[in-house]
Amino acid sequence: MGRVASAGDNAAMESWNALLQKNVLNRRRWRTRDELHAAIVFWIERTYNRRRRQRALGKLTPVEFELAFTTQDAALAA
Repeated sequence: MGRVASAGDNAAMESWNALLQKNVLNRRRWRTRDELHAAIVFWIERTYNRRRRQRALGKLTPVEFELAFTTQDAALAA
């Protein structure tokens, strides 16, 4: 990721934006930007990062992967 005009990057972001649109933005009308911001953060932290398994992370959720990675680092440091 990171190159300008990279089709792979664009496809990944389009997929993520579609999930955000379907699961948060299209659910209701938001009164304020702060309310919308809170809903987006909640969706990312409580649903997307905790439930959606990632093939690139060995079929773990991002939270599970981070926990395994930090636990492994702590064991190596000891």
